[in-house]
Amino acid sequence: MKIAIGCDHRGITIKDTVVKLVTEAGHTYQDFGCYSDDPVDYPDIARKVGEAIIKGDFDLGILICGTGIGMCIAANKVKGIRAAQCYNAFTATRARRHNNAQICCLAAEEGEAGLPAILEAFFTAEFEGDRHIARLNKIKEIEEK
Repeated sequence: MKIAIGCDHRGITIKDTVVKLVTEAGHTYQDFGCYSDDPVDYPDIARKVGEAIIKGDFDLGILICGTGIGMCIAANKVKGIRAAQCYNAFTATRARRHNNAQICCLAAEEGEAGLPAILEAFFTAEFEGDRHIARLNKIKEIEEK
C-alpha cells in the first residue's frame, strides 16, 4: 500500500518510528511534513494528507500530533475522509472494519510502545461492508448538506 504520513511539531517525536514500521510492513510512503520541531499548524498537514488520499494517490494515511485529536478533527473536514483516532489495536481494527477509515490519527504523547500493534491492526483489518455501508452512506449525506 501507499501511505501518506504527516505530523505537526508535537508529532515529530514519533514520526521516525512510524516510518520505520510502515516500511517494515512492506508499504511505501510519502512524508507530508513537518520536518522539525518548529511550530506548524496541524490543519495544514491534515488537509494535505486528506486531499492526497481523496485524489487516489494514497491508500491510507497516518497523522500525528500531541494528542491525535486536532489532526483527527481537521482531517475529517476534508470531504470524503474518515479519520479515526486510534489509541490501541482494538480501536484501529474497528476504525477499518466498521468505519472504513482511511486515516489513523496517533497521539505522540502516548509514546511509541503501542505503535506496532496499532499500525498492524490498521493496515490489516478490512472493511466488513454489510450493515456498515448504510451508515457510511448516512455520513455522506451529512457531508452533502
